[in-house]
Amino acid sequence: MQINKIILTLMLSGCWQFSANAEGTFEQIQVVAQKREQSVQEVGIAITALTGDQMEALGFDNAQEVAAMAPGVQTVQPNGEANYSIGIRGVTNSDFTTNVESPVALYVDEVYISQMSGAGFSLFDLERVEILRGPQGTLFGRNATGGLVHFITRKPTFYPDGYAKLTVGDYNQLKLEGAFGNELTENLAARLSVNINRADGYVENRYTGNDLNNADDKTVRLQFLYTPTEGVEALFNVRYAEQDIDTGFFENVSSVRAGELTPDEMNPVLGYIDNDGDVYAGDYDDPGFNNLETKGASATIKWDISENMRVVSITDISKVERTYFEDSDASPVSLFNLFLTTDADQFTQELRIEGDINEMHWVTGGYYMDLDISDANGAVSEPFIGGGGTTAEGSEGGLYNPYTSKTKSTSVFAQIEYPLADNLAVIAGLRWIKDERDFTYSDQVVEFLDPTSKIGFDSSENMILQAVLGEYTNSREDTEIASRLQLNWFPTENILTYFSWNRGVKGGGYNAPIFPLSPPNDYDDATLSYDPEQLDAYEIGIKNELGEYGRVNLAAYYYDYNNYQIFNIIGLDTFTVNSPSASSKGIEVEYQASLGDSWDVLFGVAYNDAEATLLDGSKQTPVQSPKWNINGLLRYTLPLASGSLSLQGDFVFRDDVKFALIDAETVMQEAYTLYNASVTYTSSDDKWQLKAFVDNLTDEEYMVQAFDLSSTDVFGITEQYYGKPRWWGVSVKYSWL
Repeated sequence: MQINKIILTLMLSGCWQFSANAEGTFEQIQVVAQKREQSVQEVGIAITALTGDQMEALGFDNAQEVAAMAPGVQTVQPNGEANYSIGIRGVTNSDFTTNVESPVALYVDEVYISQMSGAGFSLFDLERVEILRGPQGTLFGRNATGGLVHFITRKPTFYPDGYAKLTVGDYNQLKLEGAFGNELTENLAARLSVNINRADGYVENRYTGNDLNNADDKTVRLQFLYTPTEGVEALFNVRYAEQDIDTGFFENVSSVRAGELTPDEMNPVLGYIDNDGDVYAGDYDDPGFNNLETKGASATIKWDISENMRVVSITDISKVERTYFEDSDASPVSLFNLFLTTDADQFTQELRIEGDINEMHWVTGGYYMDLDISDANGAVSEPFIGGGGTTAEGSEGGLYNPYTSKTKSTSVFAQIEYPLADNLAVIAGLRWIKDERDFTYSDQVVEFLDPTSKIGFDSSENMILQAVLGEYTNSREDTEIASRLQLNWFPTENILTYFSWNRGVKGGGYNAPIFPLSPPNDYDDATLSYDPEQLDAYEIGIKNELGEYGRVNLAAYYYDYNNYQIFNIIGLDTFTVNSPSASSKGIEVEYQASLGDSWDVLFGVAYNDAEATLLDGSKQTPVQSPKWNINGLLRYTLPLASGSLSLQGDFVFRDDVKFALIDAETVMQEAYTLYNASVTYTSSDDKWQLKAFVDNLTDEEYMVQAFDLSSTDVFGITEQYYGKPRWWGVSVKYSWL
């Protein structure tokens, strides 16, 4: 019933006017989803694309907001503000250990972002974002069985161009953002982009008074564009970002019986209960933190060999360093605190040749990635984990689990688009992939001399080894084939119908559990290793240009998995295993329009029905896979003598989801709807913009993650992580035009 009301409300509001021009916020844009510029309506892929100007006009400035406006897409937060991954059509990964790559790939300027802990960047100074739904393994260099999100930054220009923006908001938020570019010489231009965001924590810590989930982020990006001769272009990018926040917040809910919430019963394990009903307050004796630093540099060189042929080289190096700590028992009791560390170095190189032969488009090339990860997870615990052992005064016992993962991925690919008739074309693509991975893991009992040191838990000076509980070393070499076969048919000039089969693949990998393993779950291949995943995706879609009434796109799909890598949370441990079989089917509808001189409408509906077979033969819906996702936006612009005033409202409905592969109330989030509203004044010369906004208008309380640690055999609690409460802000922006 709630779904029907939402659909009806938006349809009625979107039908107020239908005398229009096609220009406005949702004008048609160009995308590079097939490695060349095309209209989004001419590409036979389910795509949601927004330009930087559109995102600015609509008030989107983070990954969650952009994803929310795409049908069947949502962001996933495995352990708070620090980490983001994207879920598309129910294909997602909630693993907070960074050795597991997401099945939905993130790219920035065609560079693959392998580390989820390095993906929580602010969206600023962007030219465009493209969200591609469905497998994209043929033309893109790394795992993308679910799809991908491609962020494309604004490039340097040979004329003055830039902006400055100041935002003040709730919880003493102060955000400074800006960019400026211009020519340095006749053949050299530069652009500097900076973003600084600070805010107080919105989670009250009653125990220490040190509020959690604040903001303290800094990002800088410097680009140089060099055009030595006609037909040659070299873009150099240097970037740096850091985050230092107090996080690790969980709402503590008593769960003294397995799989059951018992909020009114005292937890005998902790001798503590939090039943005040405030999900944004708790008693944390060891406040958490997240220290994150990312840096990188890339070089993109494009050379037009002839009018119909181009060579493109993309070289990138990047590094992610992170230390994360949380009060996992979410109480004033010093019982159990989890930590994660990341030290990842990545090198990627893509070289491709693309061109046209008459009406045939072709692209071919190779890709190489070298990913070197040296990470650790573990826990600081009192009493001593592992039984026995004593600690010196001021120190604590715990688990320290260092692991290394060295991955080399090499692939070659090719794709052609060949016209069979004036209105009919066939697309065929293939990518051959070879993955080589070496993995080592150790499960150790240690004594931490300084258990909350921010210098890093992996410092040998900070720990004394007590015992080695288990070790695991292995190597794997996997060969995978991704492929695509598609038919594009234009029955009329404004309608594209496509039929596609895509084989998506995702490489094998390893688990890195936190807690000690015991028989029958030993330190062996069966527990710690999983094989590559293969997906056959069948899709039919229609893209329809309605002229002055906007555009409507529809897609229906069926997914058939082999060796599906299904994710599960057991307590505080995360495991990926191969499911014997899995499938999903769904349908998506997306509508965008600028109606008349005043109205902008966006509407999306996605239905997804997914099911996986577990190793015991039972059937389960994968985690973070809602059946329904619905989004809508309505914007009215009123002309003024000195400019214009825009009033906007939008919503996102997300159906029931669960966070683990069990049917228990402890890991369930019921359906909810989020509403946002804003008012924006824009000057007549488009140089000044003043905006006031409220996110989560109704102050909805909704979980984005939950960990079932129920029963007194564990901690007797359920940890719940909630999305942001109501948040207001005001911003002013000046643009150099």
